[in-house]
Amino acid sequence: QVQLVESGGGLAQPGGSLRLSCTASGSIFTSNIMGWYRQAPGKERELVAIITSGGRTNYADSVLARFIISRENAKNTVYLQMNSVKPEDTAVYYCNLRVPGIIHWGQGTQVTVSS
Repeated sequence: QVQLVESGGGLAQPGGSLRLSCTASGSIFTSNIMGWYRQAPGKERELVAIITSGGRTNYADSVLARFIISRENAKNTVYLQMNSVKPEDTAVYYCNLRVPGIIHWGQGTQVTVSS
């Protein structure tokens, strides 16, 4: 069984930065995709960024050039460096790990951007 544990959420001022981390444990296929999704109140969960085990990335247009996703395969850990954050980035951020036929989710971490 795979478990994902997120950390690093909290409060940031507009224009500030936050760094999220997510570590996966359990039986994990070497080839996988890890990523971050978010869900704001009253809205559907949406993609933020994903990264393959080979390092290819994909970002939502709304975070391009502000957020950076990275990973350490040896630690089964994915990071999300959030820069120049905006109030509209406020949401619960969920870590996600995908292997063929299976999607695993973390419990989520709250990010609030407010002055």
